[in-house]
Amino acid sequence: MKKNRLYRDFFLHFDILVMVGIFLLVLGFLFTMELSLFSLLFFAVGIVTYMFSEYLTHRFLFHIKPPKNPFLLNLIKRLHYDHHKKPNDLKLLFLPVWYSAPNLFVLCLLFYFLTGSMSFTLAFTTGILFMFFVYEWKHYVAHRPMKPKTRFGRWLKKTHILHHYKNENYWYGVSTPFVDVLFGTYKEGSDVEMSETAKDLEKRA
Repeated sequence: MKKNRLYRDFFLHFDILVMVGIFLLVLGFLFTMELSLFSLLFFAVGIVTYMFSEYLTHRFLFHIKPPKNPFLLNLIKRLHYDHHKKPNDLKLLFLPVWYSAPNLFVLCLLFYFLTGSMSFTLAFTTGILFMFFVYEWKHYVAHRPMKPKTRFGRWLKKTHILHHYKNENYWYGVSTPFVDVLFGTYKEGSDVEMSETAKDLEKRA
């Protein structure tokens, strides 16, 4: 597959375009305000917040036991179950905007209530969105015929492939596998048994 096509599939995807629009809007408002070192601090807080929320959401929401309610089951199937069934399906690689945008809004609203500062909240939101795009890109690369140029990038791709094809109970950190190290869900790979449900999360007991 040509490189131009690979990049186009990512940057012109509808969900990515919408989130880029939100990012530019937030950034535009942020630059109209007085910035300080605290703005940089809260940008970093946003990045770290996304790193941990990525892991926790993946582990405890996307991998929940199959809900009995048909509506909830369909939601989780679109969000993650179907992605495990068809790991390389382009339509299932990205988080849908109907999930990403409301979650971003709620998280940033809570941050605003905590700080009472719009400029700090916008800096925090910028950090969240920055890391969101890092996540989406790393996830995309893991599933497409692209070879990462850095050792870290190759490590990210390897751990995510192991999550899909060896055992779904490890390697939850798509862009931040070191969070797996922190929570004990990182393994080398050879010390993990093959899971029968890695490609079909609905079959788990």
